[in-house]
Amino acid sequence: MNSIADTEHAPGVTVTTNGSQPSAKGPTDWFTGTVRIDAPFKGSNVARVSGATVTFEPGARTAWHTHPLGQTLIVTAGSGFVQEWGQPVRQIRPGDTVWIAPQVKHWHGAAPTTAMTHIAIAEVLEGEVVEWMEQVSAEQYSH
Repeated sequence: MNSIADTEHAPGVTVTTNGSQPSAKGPTDWFTGTVRIDAPFKGSNVARVSGATVTFEPGARTAWHTHPLGQTLIVTAGSGFVQEWGQPVRQIRPGDTVWIAPQVKHWHGAAPTTAMTHIAIAEVLEGEVVEWMEQVSAEQYSH
């Protein structure tokens, strides 16, 4: 009997084992504050889905950005915010699922005093999954 990690006899199933990919620091061009990205995944061949688990330390957040085919966030820990351009900031908590429609300018991140972790899932269109824009100002963040 083969182990679950044995892909030699299961060409249609790939298992990426926990700990096989190092954590990455969120780039300062795309994030404000301390952000950790874990276990990023990307579809191959015909699959278009990509994503990662992202942890924002208190006060950390993304820059404004859009996704060509939208984005789903699944909040797994902590407390945070999401905001669509021109709309009020909304609080998000564990168990919340957030759908951001294609090409909607938005940001998301942790609350000022509480870290927040979410799983972020988006689809790739013509090689692109995100378009990064300007940083969220302190005034925009503090709403």
